[in-house]
Amino acid sequence: MEFPALTQALASKSYEKIADICDELMLQVAAEGTNFQDDWCYAIHLLGHIYVNDINSARFLWKSIPAGIKESQPEVVGAWCIGQKLWTRDYAGVYEAIRSFQWSQEAQDLVNSFSGKFFVLIKIFS
Repeated sequence: MEFPALTQALASKSYEKIADICDELMLQVAAEGTNFQDDWCYAIHLLGHIYVNDINSARFLWKSIPAGIKESQPEVVGAWCIGQKLWTRDYAGVYEAIRSFQWSQEAQDLVNSFSGKFFVLIKIFS
């Protein structure tokens, strides 16, 4: 599936828009009755919610992801691992979750941007 708005947001590094774009696209595709689950960019969608610190939405998205996707796409699990650490306020674990996974190129840029933003906040509030 092609998602030009998402591709453009990733290319322009407009990461704060990713979650909203993905949410809207998911609603549009579902309304059309298209079976999108196998082709959906769940890792990017999860990371988009994590980027804007919307851990509740990331958690609900995680719960809606089919088990087969969770088993076949390790990057989705890697993204949720970051979300879990944030959910439990295990901030050292966030760093480890980020470092312990080999991210795809499009996810790597988003994760790098998040980690820079996240660690600045940790230093401010420490």
